[in-house]
Amino acid sequence: MSGWLERMFAALCLVMVCWASTASAEPPGPGEALVQRAEQEYGPFGKRAAEFLLEYRPARDAELDTGLLWNNLDFALRAREEFPWARQVPEELFFNDVLPYAVFDETREDWRPWVYEQCRKIVRDCANATEAIQALNRNYFDAINVHYNTGRKAPNQSPSESIEQGRATCTGLSIILVYACRSVGIPARAAGVASWHDKRGNHTWVEAWDGQWHFTGADEYNAGGLDRAWFVGDAARAVPGDPVFGVWATSWKPTGHHFPMVWNEGARDVPAVDVTHRYRRDRPEAVEGAVRHVRVWHDGNRVACRVRAIDERGRVVAEIVTKAGTADLNDMPMLKLEPHARYSIEIGFDNRTWVTSLTTEGVGEETVDLRLDQADIALSEEEALAAINAAWRDEVAKIEQEKARRPKDVFEWNGFTMPVLEREFGKEPAEGHSLWISMHGGGGAPKEVNDQQWKNQIRLYELEEGIYVAPRAPTDTWNLWHQAHIDPLFDQLIATYVATRHVNPDRVYLMGYSAGGDGVYQLAPRMADRFAAASMMAGHPNEAQPMGLRNLPFAIFMGGKDTAYNRNQVAAEWGRKLAALQQDDPEGYPHRVTIYPDDAHWMNGKDREAVPWMAGFVRNAWPKRVVWHQDDVTHTRFYWLGVDSQVAAAGQTIIADVDGQAIHIETSDVNAVTLYLRDELIDLDEPITVVANGTVVFEGRVYRTAEAIRDSLSQRRDPRMAATAQLSVHWEP
Repeated sequence: MSGWLERMFAALCLVMVCWASTASAEPPGPGEALVQRAEQEYGPFGKRAAEFLLEYRPARDAELDTGLLWNNLDFALRAREEFPWARQVPEELFFNDVLPYAVFDETREDWRPWVYEQCRKIVRDCANATEAIQALNRNYFDAINVHYNTGRKAPNQSPSESIEQGRATCTGLSIILVYACRSVGIPARAAGVASWHDKRGNHTWVEAWDGQWHFTGADEYNAGGLDRAWFVGDAARAVPGDPVFGVWATSWKPTGHHFPMVWNEGARDVPAVDVTHRYRRDRPEAVEGAVRHVRVWHDGNRVACRVRAIDERGRVVAEIVTKAGTADLNDMPMLKLEPHARYSIEIGFDNRTWVTSLTTEGVGEETVDLRLDQADIALSEEEALAAINAAWRDEVAKIEQEKARRPKDVFEWNGFTMPVLEREFGKEPAEGHSLWISMHGGGGAPKEVNDQQWKNQIRLYELEEGIYVAPRAPTDTWNLWHQAHIDPLFDQLIATYVATRHVNPDRVYLMGYSAGGDGVYQLAPRMADRFAAASMMAGHPNEAQPMGLRNLPFAIFMGGKDTAYNRNQVAAEWGRKLAALQQDDPEGYPHRVTIYPDDAHWMNGKDREAVPWMAGFVRNAWPKRVVWHQDDVTHTRFYWLGVDSQVAAAGQTIIADVDGQAIHIETSDVNAVTLYLRDELIDLDEPITVVANGTVVFEGRVYRTAEAIRDSLSQRRDPRMAATAQLSVHWEP
């Protein structure tokens, strides 16, 4: 073949090969076409953006419409060119947190063009990304008329689905705000927890970038700036790395972790970053002070009402009005309080006042759910009296059950047993029997001797009316009646007779002979608030002091020749002490001292005149003045005063007076007391003032509540001393 023919044949073959190659090539696929177009219009950056978007898109989006993908890419890159803050975003961050068309598993839609047009108007006057984020959170939800409402159809709604309903919850709102930020070139992602530390539920919010990551609640604009939200305190307790209790933020690029979508628990295809460390309480930028975001609930519904925080001095330190109904559950007003403090919370709702308490355990922001079914309603005086009756009926049932478990006519406490003998006299009055507790002598003697003394005591006195009880001392020691176990045993005895034998708690009397008289000297001052009157026969006071007898009529009967242990001289000395106390306090210390000059230890029954003298008195359960002097057996309540058991100590003295609506306390021994209040003592419909050692320590209302009544009756099973309100006050020592 000639040379030219060879060249012509080769050329023809090349043409045929090229034609065949061209004829068999397929057009570029959707992804490749997207990459080519992005490169043509936005250069290498556009090419890399398209490749990143496609490489990490979820498998479920493999057949996603290319028009949606292009619009998403096109408008994201437009925003990068238009907004100065967008141009400053690093490439990798832009690709991962501006470019993506989705946040979770929400319905995919072509949202970029219209969200871009809406949001660019909102941010057009913003100088930086921070201002733009705030502007979008403040204005965009109103612009599209979507706000929090639990009636939404799904948690992970797309923006158009939420707009159609006009409602969304935290996840749907977060999706909207993430889209809004991304539409104007601001990196944004959703963050949240599958469950708070106290297991009360999940929450979702938004993180946005302005040079560093910040957080904000969606549709929860805070004028104080970013990184302020109601959930700060809760997020501060999150657990790093925990899929349930940690804080996770969404990512487009895989991270090896997934976002815990509680609405789709089996899903693992939304990558996530553990950002818990930025929310922990120990982080340097943790919130100072104690901010409490408040919601109030009634019958399962959130209600609008006035909430006031009142400090321990009675001062209103914060007042808010809560939100109601289907408004955003996370739209909560704030109480700005001091950390590590205790507050009374007053809630005004439905023309009533409800009261509860709140302790700020630490700094930071936390959510407080106040539930009216767990709070106490402030009672009127009439309602409080009815509540006392109801609570006392419950207490009576408990006392009856306890009595049934004990041997008949026996009282028990902490391993000590106290049997009683009983005689009943006269007809029961309408207001109930009187009760007379008469303590036998002996002590420091064999059991048989003390048993005989006990059996003698039941025959020693007779009444016109009443139940006369002679208890047998639990021990045979010399100090039969003034050891520490006697006080709770006598409390049990009195409560049982009041509850089961219709005894009038204001007509309980104490008496005792010889060693029993020793007991009267000791028990009457330290248990004065239990009795209507007390009489001591032929006893010795030992170290006891009469200061606590201010409101208890007290009689001494002694033989003039009863010289053992100087009983006669000591009796006369006590008479002088009582007279001196009464001279200084003329309305207090009613007393009688009778010394029979010709009698020795046995007074030949003359002391029986104590009975009619005592019967003339009825207990004043709510005296306007109280003098409390602690014996070596200490108590935590005396009339309407209370102290903590860890504080009570022998020798402490507290003097308290009620003058109109003011309570005055004088003491150098304690710096905190609890006041047990009732309208017999002070008008609880009006504010009260408490003054301790000359300093006002409280000014304000103290409310009657069922809780105060129940607590009072649990401490003292005495319906006449049931406090309808309680107030704890303290002051600087």
